Amino acid sequence: MSVLLLLSAGRGPQECAWALSQLLRRLIDEGARRGLTIEQVQSVPGDRSGTYRSVLIRISGVDADAFAASWTGTLCWQAPSPYRPSTGRKNWYVTAQPPQRDAQPTTFRESDVDIVACRTGGPGGQHRNKASTAVRATHRPSGIVVVVDEERQLSLNRGIALRLLRQRVERGDEAAQRAVTTARWRIHDGLVRGDPVRVERPAPRRPGG
Repeated sequence: MSVLLLLSAGRGPQECAWALSQLLRRLIDEGARRGLTIEQVQSVPGDRSGTYRSVLIRISGVDADAFAASWTGTLCWQAPSPYRPSTGRKNWYVTAQPPQRDAQPTTFRESDVDIVACRTGGPGGQHRNKASTAVRATHRPSGIVVVVDEERQLSLNRGIALRLLRQRVERGDEAAQRAVTTARWRIHDGLVRGDPVRVERPAPRRPGG
């Protein structure tokens, strides 16, 4: 079993991007102790080296969903700022949520297209209207409809209609994927500070370490 989890520093200060990297390391270590495999799928780097604005991870293994649930919500890394020693703030918040799923591409099949001969007006006069050489093509899965009457032969208009439908279906898939990506990264704006589900801190230094 595998699940995806998106960690985001939101629009917080640079310390939040640093906190995300610390929390990610803690999450990976805890997952390894439970026999889980965790890999980075996508990431948006922070302004400073080794930090992240957001990271999409895949968690695989037994009880991966339960482990991901234990890290889902607002997370807090509690430590002094490594960049601004004068600030008194020690709580840096990150959010972790399941991402919106990718849009599944539509497989274009001619068998999914209904083609009906029809008559249209326009240049060509009476003969063109009576010949019914135009075609109305409907792609059933998407509901996209095109009407083609460019040629005087039904077979030629049919080929044009199929090509147009294929192009529009592919463009629709691209637009849907862009919408999913946009929605996925909007999780940055949904970061709720306070009442974290987990508070993590740096490990205490050993004497003489």
